[in-house]
Amino acid sequence: MKDTNVTAQLRTEDFGSTGSRRVLAAGRIPAVIYGRKEPVHITLEAKEFQNKLRFVSESTLLNLKIGRKTHSVLMKELQENVLLGKILHVDFFEVSKDEVVRTRVQILLTGHPEGAKFGGVLEQVTHEIEIECLPADLPRNLSLDVSSLNLNESLQVEHLELPSGVKALTATDVTLATVKSIKEEVVEEEEEMEGEAIATEEAAEEESEE
Repeated sequence: MKDTNVTAQLRTEDFGSTGSRRVLAAGRIPAVIYGRKEPVHITLEAKEFQNKLRFVSESTLLNLKIGRKTHSVLMKELQENVLLGKILHVDFFEVSKDEVVRTRVQILLTGHPEGAKFGGVLEQVTHEIEIECLPADLPRNLSLDVSSLNLNESLQVEHLELPSGVKALTATDVTLATVKSIKEEVVEEEEEMEGEAIATEEAAEEESEE
């Protein structure tokens, strides 16, 4: 199991955009904890959090340590500069161990579909769903075995094997994965291209008429 302990420091001054730039320049990340009480402003050590971010998702329960106090939190929003590879700000939401939480969790497909033997292509239609459970029951992800999928078959939310204590809030008929034949995909692409061509021609005709 990955380490979910994160150390933070209280931020009691130097707020605003200028202050945030100074925090970032010092190798730290401005962040805030929301919950039932007033927001708590903190800073995180940039390198430590960046390293742990590989194992963190919306469904990862983190132990955020500020001095002698530990907050159980979920990461709700992350702002980053993708070009620079820098995290600019993080929002956390504090949870109570005996209170049900709602969050989104990733769907991981496992196995090789039967339909692939006959030229089928596996497509993941939905990558995450919304669930609710107690913080202690939060799964890192949900696995879906696609081995039984044949050509033109699909699996929905109802086919997920949910861990004990976890309830899916996403509709049961939402498709998660499907196996399509390559021939079908080619036809769909051709139809899409034809549709775009017709739309372009109609637009050109309208302009000429004007």
